[in-house]
Formats: sequence, structure tokens, C-alpha cells
Amino acid sequence: MEHVNELLFDSAQFTHAKFIDGVMIMEERVCLEVYETIYEDFFPIIMAGDHSTAYGTIAGIKKAYPKQRLGVIWIDAHADMHTPYTTPSGNMHGMTLAMACDIDNLECKANDPRGETLEYWEQLKNVGMPGAKIYPEDIVYISVRDLEKPENYLINKYGMGYITAEEVRKQGPIKAAQDALKMLDHCDLIYISFDVDSIDSRVSSGTGTPVPNGLTLEEAKTLNVELAKDPKVCAWEIAEVNPTLDTENRMAEGAFEILEATARAIKNRLVTVEK
Repeated sequence: MEHVNELLFDSAQFTHAKFIDGVMIMEERVCLEVYETIYEDFFPIIMAGDHSTAYGTIAGIKKAYPKQRLGVIWIDAHADMHTPYTTPSGNMHGMTLAMACDIDNLECKANDPRGETLEYWEQLKNVGMPGAKIYPEDIVYISVRDLEKPENYLINKYGMGYITAEEVRKQGPIKAAQDALKMLDHCDLIYISFDVDSIDSRVSSGTGTPVPNGLTLEEAKTLNVELAKDPKVCAWEIAEVNPTLDTENRMAEGAFEILEATARAIKNRLVTVEK
């Protein structure tokens, strides 16, 4: 498949939505791949780089199941609910769930994006199928601890599910997984997106935006394995491993351990269903 790496050298063109032209291409590609994987009756396990492509995953699931209500469990240090109107950084990986919910959050407007930025933004929100793919109240956050005010506003406005890393540690990852699934028991399907920066920064140095006071590797592994056992879970994703930032490769090794354990849980579940 043809790459679009040349777009990485032109970030200044879209101040409030960096590389949005390249992100647009990747969202369409990921959407189609996920859709085709489901259509061919396989379970999508996605290994992603920049977490912005998780929107393509959501769009692909929704394209495959247009009439099903999709819940999202977002295991991440960040809420990723900014828009070009609210972002302090312009990073598209901080806008993933706003794209999926078709939200602009003009109530918290701080920027004045114009022209091509807004054209791409509107196109992005229609990848896979027109309009919102999920309801914001069908999102459950786990281990989010680095929030800006516009994101906090939306979390409170829509009553999104929220389980802190401290709560995971206090009650245990199995109970946290059960609580998260219970919050989405009204949904037909559930997608899990696991960003490795949900893990404490002492371990997750091999990622772009590490944050302290996160999950341990063992907590993250148990949490993902327990979630993956649920029959409503239709796709699982791991994102934001960047070995170039981790000379000891600890993050990649830890992420692979979590990936392996979760994939095994998914396989065991599907084999049991087939029997």
C-alpha cells in the first residue's frame, strides 16, 4: 500500500489540526480494513501507532454493524475529546473520540480554525458512514488522568463512565473490568482501545506522551484480559508503542506481553463459542 510519509514534513499547514490531511487518508484505510476483517468473519485485533487511527477502527465497526449500538472502553491517560476549536496542541490523536461522536464542542471554543482545516474536519466525521458512530454517554474511560477543561466539560455534560487508575488499584483490575462492562450493558457491541500511556510513566517511557500515576503492567494485562472475555467485545486495539523513545525496549516488551495474553483470551472465547 502506498505510504503518505511526505505529509509528515508539513505540519505547519494546519495549526489546529496537525497532519489532518494524512490522518484523513489513514482513517479511511483503517476503516476499510476493519470493515473487511469483520465482513470476512474474523475478529479485528489492531496494532496502531498514533491513536488518532482508532477513529478509523470505530468507523469500520460501525460500517459493519450500522444498526448496532457500539460502546467504547478507552484505556488511556488522555480523554482524546478535543476538537480543532478547543485543542491546545493541534494533535489529532487528542481528537479521536470527538470525531467518533461528531462533536465540535463550540461551548469551549478557544481557537478559530478555518478553510481546509474545517473542510477536512467535516469530511473526517463522515468516514465510513455519515455522522456520529457512537454516543458520548457510551464511552467508559479507564486510567485517564491528564485532562483539559474542554474535555472535563464534555465528560460531565454527557455523564461518561470514568474509572481512575487509583480505583483499579484499590478494587483490583477484575472488578474494574466488570464495572466498565456493566456501564455499557445497554450496548450491543463493545470496542476496547488500549493506549499504553495508560500505564505509569515509569514503565511507559516508550510512548509519545507518558503520564505518571498510571496502571502497572500487571494491572493493564489483567484488565484487558478480563474485558476481552466478554461476548459483546467485537474488536481490541493497542496503540502508541514507540520503541524509538525507549532504548531498553521495555515498553514494547510489556505491550507484547499484554497483546499476547489478550489475544489468547479472545481466541479461547471464540473457540468456546464455536464448540
